[in-house]
Amino acid sequence: MPPGSKDKNKSHELEETLKRLGQHEGVLGTIVVNSEGIAVKTTMEAAQTVQYTALISGLTKQARAMVRNIDPGNELNFVRIRSKKNEILIAPDRDYILIVVQNPAEDLATKEITSAN
Repeated sequence: MPPGSKDKNKSHELEETLKRLGQHEGVLGTIVVNSEGIAVKTTMEAAQTVQYTALISGLTKQARAMVRNIDPGNELNFVRIRSKKNEILIAPDRDYILIVVQNPAEDLATKEITSAN
């Protein structure tokens, strides 16, 4: 395998994943944050990206530490935060954090039921 082809493949996989996520009903935006807390990919406006990135990077570090303090052999896999207005899905990895902001599923289901009647 030529040098750099592994990185290109990962980049292509990331693009495809973000594209699939963005096609889901209710998804408002996606952000990929690197280990330094810098957004490397986003579908959101710059101001929103900066705000979500800064806050969620810190939250993820705290959540990882909490999980390890409770059980040193365990690790954080996923965080879901739901408010009245939206839902934030956080999937931390070793090198990156994937953030998806979406409308709460319950609201979408309610709209579908209401429009069907």
